[in-house]
This record gives sequence, C-alpha cells and structure tokens, in this order.
Amino acid sequence: MSKTRKGYSYQISLIPEPEGGYTVLVPSLPGCVSYGATVEEATVHAREAIELHLENLAAHREPIPAGNESAPVFTTLVHVTPSRV
Repeated sequence: MSKTRKGYSYQISLIPEPEGGYTVLVPSLPGCVSYGATVEEATVHAREAIELHLENLAAHREPIPAGNESAPVFTTLVHVTPSRV
C-alpha cells in the first residue's frame, strides 16, 4: 500500500528585472527565492525551489508552513497622478 503525500500550494511573486527575466519570491517561505527568463520558466523554477526548500525544512525537522488554500491573487501596479499634492 502506498502512502499518500500531502500537497501544498504557495503563492509566488514574480518581479520583473530591469535586465530581463523575473525574480521569484515565496512570501510564505522566507529565503525561498528563484529566477526565470520568462514567466513560464520562473514558475517552473519556483516549483523546484519550493520543493527543495520543503525538503530542507523536513531534513532539519523544522515545521512546514501551511500552504495557501485560497484562490490565486493577481497583483499589478497602478500609476496615479494626483491633481493636488
């Protein structure tokens, strides 16, 4: 009989870099950072970084932070020019 492994979902932040590509941060996992040349590559690398980060936490018998079970959150920048400042 195989043991069922628990899955986790983590929100990631993709930050465009001036020289190109994206730095990836995982807010729920401080220190878990990755990079990718495209959004798709950054997402794949983020998944790999998260898996390695969780393996490292388990190896050091540290708690695994709960994942995000809510719907994905999309963020963007909004430029505002106030009329009176």
